Amino acid sequence: MLYQLHEFQRAALEPWRWWAQASAETLGNPLLPFSYVPNANKMAASLDLMLRLTARYERPAFDIQSVVVDGTPATVTEEVWIDTPFCQLLHFRKSRAARNEPVVLVFAPLSGHFSTLLRDTVKSLLPHHGVVITDWKNARDVPLSEGPFHFDTYVEYVQEFIRVVRNRVGRPIHAMSVCQPTVPVLAGVALMAARGEALPASLTMMGGPIDTRKSPTQVNDFATHRPLSWFEQNVIQRVPVKYDGAMRRVYPGFMQLAGFIAMNPDRHFESHVDYYHHLVEGDGDSADAHRRFYDEYNAVMDLPAEYYLETIVRVFHEQRLARGTLEVAGEPVRPETIKKCALFTIEGELDDISGCGQTQAAHDLCKGLPAARRQHYTAPAVGHYGIFSGRKFRETIYPRIRAFVAQHA
Repeated sequence: MLYQLHEFQRAALEPWRWWAQASAETLGNPLLPFSYVPNANKMAASLDLMLRLTARYERPAFDIQSVVVDGTPATVTEEVWIDTPFCQLLHFRKSRAARNEPVVLVFAPLSGHFSTLLRDTVKSLLPHHGVVITDWKNARDVPLSEGPFHFDTYVEYVQEFIRVVRNRVGRPIHAMSVCQPTVPVLAGVALMAARGEALPASLTMMGGPIDTRKSPTQVNDFATHRPLSWFEQNVIQRVPVKYDGAMRRVYPGFMQLAGFIAMNPDRHFESHVDYYHHLVEGDGDSADAHRRFYDEYNAVMDLPAEYYLETIVRVFHEQRLARGTLEVAGEPVRPETIKKCALFTIEGELDDISGCGQTQAAHDLCKGLPAARRQHYTAPAVGHYGIFSGRKFRETIYPRIRAFVAQHA
């Protein structure tokens, strides 16, 4: 019912938004006399801010049009290699590439934001690597007839995607998982190892909840201190009839966004106050920077309810992977069977989502890997998003990833 009320509220606001949009453009246009009314700039800034706070943010574009390869510009186009009901495998095709360059399969989080959140990660990888990424679909747009999406389904996708990409490129690939997918990706690789299948040459795992018992964060405590019934009753909703996924049970994106903001409300409040002042002062560059960040941050997707609830139980309540009790489709997951895939774990010193030690715990589980195939790095003064995006990622973390991939190519 909450989802329907949310949609009703949005619909009720549309007439006001039309008026506010027209008024903001009128008061902010220097060619019109209304812009010279006293305090017109403040009124226009207030309307602009309210429009952004009430806007509906859809999936942004990666918008990576070109990169420089060996000193020469190369155009970039996106092509879909696989299209499944819940995810498409997106390849970034370059007009020119180095011969036999390493190919990296990036597993983007299925935890609320779209895969475009890893734009900086992809853009950094592209000059020196071939890049393929999991582009997860909004569950509200997946028809109910496509069936459910379970934790086990995610692990099956991991294995299928690794096989497909390896077959497409004709040589070993490298896998990278960012945040949430570290658990299903490690599980998928472990199952492939137990069967004797070809594994990625290397596996880079960044800021993920491998073992949430280590340095528990506010996110971990929120998940572990509530029974599963609380999540079912309070956050799971059915998709309204206006969407293709009508009646599918989901964890709605708007509720996730409310949770994200609740973690740092003061910071978001100050950011929007600053945005208002930038508009009043005519500081277009700072206002544009705010828009770029929140266009991405506010774009959230619905998660399949069964996947979300199973993740709560397996990863946060029972830590099954860390405790050695995880099974996928009745098959035990044994990370110690991984012996030929190099492992690189990366954490942020100030990560408030996945605490220090949670990702590094993968080394304790992958006992079959020799020391020469293992590496860990804790980035100083870096928070969760800084692990895969921003200046510190580009200057201190990515060079280490590039060197690690090259070493084990």
